[in-house]
Amino acid sequence: MVNPEFEKSTAHRLVDSVAYVAGSVVIKSILTKQTGTVTISSFDAGEGMMTKSSPFDNLIQVLDGIAEIIIEEKSNMVEAGELIIIPAHSKNRITANGKFKMLSTVIKSGYEDVSI
Repeated sequence: MVNPEFEKSTAHRLVDSVAYVAGSVVIKSILTKQTGTVTISSFDAGEGMMTKSSPFDNLIQVLDGIAEIIIEEKSNMVEAGELIIIPAHSKNRITANGKFKMLSTVIKSGYEDVSI
């Protein structure tokens, strides 16, 4: 899949690759393959994602601000420069108590027949 927003063999400044939009969560795909995805997201204060679970581990790296990432009802405050791994099959929710940006990496190694 060709992604015109992230040219290959070119350096990109991740934190500037997605803007904050008032009252919104913005998600941009960096790479989308059968074996996984890499996305960058910005969350305005007060926004979030509904509780969900995935059959795959999800590595979340906070690039700017602080994210509240709730895994199996345990709240984790993850700051810029930190990461957390959301385990496969865990109920989780991401909440923006203030603005933040994150990089999400899902690797489906061994699960090529399962879609995200």
